[in-house]
Amino acid sequence: MAGLYHLARLNDRWFRLDEALLFADKSGNRVHIRWLPYVARLEEMGTYSWGSAALAWLYRCMCRVANRHVVKLAGPIQLLQSWIFWCFPLFRPAGYETFSWPLASRWSGYNPSSSEKGPRVQMWRLRIDRLQDREFIWMPYSILDVLQVVHPEALEPRHMALWRFVTSLIYFSVIEWHQIDRVLPQFGGVQPRPNPALNIDFLMSKDGRGGDRWFPYHLQKWHLYWDDRAETVLRFDVVADPGPSHEFLEWWSQHRKRFLSPDMHLGDPRAVSIPVEASQRGAGRVPDMDRPEDVPDRRRVERRARVGTRRSQRDWRWLEHAMDNDDDAGPAGGG
Repeated sequence: MAGLYHLARLNDRWFRLDEALLFADKSGNRVHIRWLPYVARLEEMGTYSWGSAALAWLYRCMCRVANRHVVKLAGPIQLLQSWIFWCFPLFRPAGYETFSWPLASRWSGYNPSSSEKGPRVQMWRLRIDRLQDREFIWMPYSILDVLQVVHPEALEPRHMALWRFVTSLIYFSVIEWHQIDRVLPQFGGVQPRPNPALNIDFLMSKDGRGGDRWFPYHLQKWHLYWDDRAETVLRFDVVADPGPSHEFLEWWSQHRKRFLSPDMHLGDPRAVSIPVEASQRGAGRVPDMDRPEDVPDRRRVERRARVGTRRSQRDWRWLEHAMDNDDDAGPAGGG
């Protein structure tokens, strides 16, 4: 299906929602036919959470492209590009200074060159590694010029609360976890040392094959998390200077890979001091919240457990018995 568009109503206005942009496959201009029932009635468009579904699909596509055998990224790439340019001013292309609503349309005409992929990747890795603390904007959408073009209903408390829900994001069979407690500066808070990320490897193995009817039943627990999202609003202090705390930066420098580029391009990372601003922000606090249990992919665990065991080598027992009998017979008993 190519060119499937529909209108989404926000308050008393209608907007054109490009479904081929938000939920496209790798073809770039096609969406699945399963969307037809959801676009049949325009009056119901405003009852769907399009943003959470698009975010779930983007998260899943980014996880898939991390596989070295995947060479092309699907999903709402224009939204990802827009987020990068809004948060990284030094990465913005020249000539795109004016913007309006929706904000992602600012760079809709930008088409980067695809030539010399290898050198470009090295260049961008080096540019990311050399970023300074003040060269990243944690809350670009709170700038006055941006607030003047954002639709006022999007800034109402009932919609802004959705940004702080720690809940599941659902896009048919795709389930992702909205774990905003690991990115508090993007919402105006101070980032403390993060809790372990939720393991949902089992959900990553779901690709939607076999029909869509079983999703709400088989994954009912995650649908209930979404239904109860109003009870999982993360509450924290909003500060004038959001960013990582000193405690977080110490943890990050010890447990994470600090640079993308090879060591030959950069100096010793241990000589990089933690910014003074991080100590002035305080420790940052996040309230304890109930979280679902991990759902690792047990198939991988079981496969690893079988490697090298008698169960996986049962076809070779005859060889082991023959070698044992030969050892018992001694040097004179060999055939």
